[in-house]
Amino acid sequence: MTALQKRILQFTVSLLILLGGVVGLYALKASKPAQEKRVIKTTAPAVQVVTVSVGAHVVRIEGQGTVRPLRNAQLVAQVSGKILYTSPALVNGGAFQANEELLRIDPIDYELAVTLAAARVGDAEAEYALAQEESDAAVQEWRELNPGVDPPEMVARLPQLSAARAKLAAERADLRKARLQLERTRLKAPFDGLVSEEMVDIGQYVTPGQRVATLYGTEAAEIVVPLESEHLQWFHVPGFTGGEGPGAPAAVRVDIAGQVREWPGRVMRAEGRIDESTRLINVVVRVEAPYGRRPPLAAGLFARVEIEGRQLEAAALVPRAALRPGDQVWVVDDTQRLRFRNVHVARLSKAGALIDKGLSGGERVIVSKLKAVTDGMAVRPIGDDAGRRP
Repeated sequence: MTALQKRILQFTVSLLILLGGVVGLYALKASKPAQEKRVIKTTAPAVQVVTVSVGAHVVRIEGQGTVRPLRNAQLVAQVSGKILYTSPALVNGGAFQANEELLRIDPIDYELAVTLAAARVGDAEAEYALAQEESDAAVQEWRELNPGVDPPEMVARLPQLSAARAKLAAERADLRKARLQLERTRLKAPFDGLVSEEMVDIGQYVTPGQRVATLYGTEAAEIVVPLESEHLQWFHVPGFTGGEGPGAPAAVRVDIAGQVREWPGRVMRAEGRIDESTRLINVVVRVEAPYGRRPPLAAGLFARVEIEGRQLEAAALVPRAALRPGDQVWVVDDTQRLRFRNVHVARLSKAGALIDKGLSGGERVIVSKLKAVTDGMAVRPIGDDAGRRP
């Protein structure tokens, strides 16, 4: 076999092998089962929603403070002497009425002083009467001798008469002073109240200016509530904010005797000075008759105060979780898609965000968190009225 014949034979064998491989590949593909095409569906994220209700809302400002009495006074001795009597009410926590005698100092020295002063007044009255008679007689005698001519002052004894009159006035003043000193031996309560602290007892000697008790009134109590200045735009503070009439009503609540009890109050004023360290304004809320029921609104109690402010006629109260950065909320529309909505927040409080612009009644607001969110993305609302459809 020649070399040419060998090359032709090798080429033919190689071509047959290649054709066999191609035929086998096509046969293998033809025998493979057809693959089905599947469409992968993406699930919309579930979101918690609440339905917006628009209506009238009263803005309420919350604060706290300590109850203090409206009146607080020191009962002080104005005369010296030994204490003969103390009222049963003159004990720590004792209750008394206005003008009730709380303490009595030995009055004997002052009674004697009144007697002596009264005697001196009698003498001065007699001297004055005698000087008056002598003056009248001298004037009459002068006119008989000198008709139509007024007598000189010395002849009419006017200096003697003036001295007698001055002495009588001085003795009467001494008598009034002696009686006043005698009256001051009885120390009386200046108002209805309670004894905060008593410092003396029977038999003790007191001196003028010595404190004998600390008293505080029970006709009213006050709570000083520190507030930020922006809060005062919502309610009336007499003498501080614009407007006339009484201050805003308030509710005062305290935990006492195992229960939360409430008293009605009213804003009376703002203290004259703003706290330099905190920049807060102290608003004073007053409660009338704090001891009118039991247990009372006692001085020293910690109180929570809720001040009733202005009313917004068309506003929505939503949870604070619904409010997003930049005063924005996420609303679910009728096609179950999330929409960004800019709103105006009138006030933030523990109750939620009070929105007066940007929301309508019946809209659904998202309160849950989402890691990634875009305007118009599909969502699956759950919760309050979540199943609503267009």
